[in-house]
Amino acid sequence: MTRTTTRTTTPLAAVDGAGLTRAERTERGKAARTRVPRSSHAAWTRDGPGPLELLAGQDASRVPELVPIRYGRMAVTPFTYFRGAALPMAADLAGTPVTGFTVQACGDAHLMNFGLYASPERRLVFDINDFDETLPGPWEWDVKRLAASVEVAGRDNGDTGRQRTTAVLAAVGEYRRALREFAASTALEVWYAHADVETVRALYAGELTAGRRRRLDRTVAKARGADHTGSLRRFAVADGGRMRIVPDEPRIIPLDRVAGGGVDPAETAERLDAILQAYRRSLEPERRALLDRYAVADMALKVVGVGSVGTRCWMILLLGNDEHDPLFLQAKEAGESVLERFAGPSRFGNAGQRVVVGQRLMQTVSDIFLGWVRVRGFDERTRDFYLRQLRDWKGSAAVSGMRPEGLAAYARLCGWTLARAHARSGDCVAIAAYLGSSPVFDHAIRDFATAAADQNERDHGALRAAIDEGRIATRDG
Repeated sequence: MTRTTTRTTTPLAAVDGAGLTRAERTERGKAARTRVPRSSHAAWTRDGPGPLELLAGQDASRVPELVPIRYGRMAVTPFTYFRGAALPMAADLAGTPVTGFTVQACGDAHLMNFGLYASPERRLVFDINDFDETLPGPWEWDVKRLAASVEVAGRDNGDTGRQRTTAVLAAVGEYRRALREFAASTALEVWYAHADVETVRALYAGELTAGRRRRLDRTVAKARGADHTGSLRRFAVADGGRMRIVPDEPRIIPLDRVAGGGVDPAETAERLDAILQAYRRSLEPERRALLDRYAVADMALKVVGVGSVGTRCWMILLLGNDEHDPLFLQAKEAGESVLERFAGPSRFGNAGQRVVVGQRLMQTVSDIFLGWVRVRGFDERTRDFYLRQLRDWKGSAAVSGMRPEGLAAYARLCGWTLARAHARSGDCVAIAAYLGSSPVFDHAIRDFATAAADQNERDHGALRAAIDEGRIATRDG
């Protein structure tokens, strides 16, 4: 005889689905199929400002000299354009059907925003690794952006329509399957679920041919080499008895060249100290003690990513016992999430805190130096930043040129990872019940991804035309 348990306790916080029994959450998910048929997710709409207008609106808050680099990187291929066009896609997604189930959304869940990094226990784990746009929002938006990125990447690689369909269905199907698995798990089991390198090998043993195992091993070895000592060799040099960051303009701009030069060294040192003291207060006490073992040696402005180009991103070199004991931190500017104008404003007044809290919610393990700060810049404007280690066993898959079967396997891993991230913060029971065991949703998202990739090609063409006509300036870098 089956006994139905009724929850009589009061949930500690207003998490979606909290306070409901498993049966009630399941019914909630199934009922959503009437309001929002799973097949309706194939729809693609665009009603509002054009993508170039939206991108231009972001330029106003960025470093003017770096904005042409952003457009230069986006113009290379439709896939590089897609990576930089999170805001235009968020605007398009805002008009698509949603069930109303909220998760901590990544906001920019494309293939290149997943990768390897070191856990505090010094194990290589695979997870989402970019949270600049994170915000509570519809789970569907992340799934659709991920699926569209698979389709766009497949087109860039010259894959056939059948091969691209296989890869998209692999990502979405694995998301659906994993959500059902997490829905049957306890809350703690969901929270502890992770994908380290050994787990990835076990999960996909049947798909890892000898060639794929070799590629995975090379990626792992490269990631392990991306540590602070490797960063010191790559980015710094001894100069006059002290270590300094080597300029590589326009990618790495030394402090004395920022804001046109003429920055007073004493004022710089004072501001750096104030920044690190404020950042230090966002860390846990034991991590403050670790940070206190280091002192600032140098700082430079660094150009990163595609969509992030133009935002202020500082690389900070700190030294511990000697020049063989480096710590590289990255302080990246955080602004309004691209989702905020469509999903509502963040509850955090500091955008850096928004990023950090979202990252900790979505990732199984996070950087021990992850923190946030608000500072007054050299232009006297107040800005929010989040800080983390610059390179700590970080690695990513080479999606460009990836073979079709490899893309499908990688897309599947990303689908699993996104499902785990959503299950940590949302009602995975309701979402899993909504998705069900049939591939109806998968095929709808495949159609959506095709329409999104078609539009992405048109938008990339519009950007190239604007560049050719001289309406948008570009710069190498």
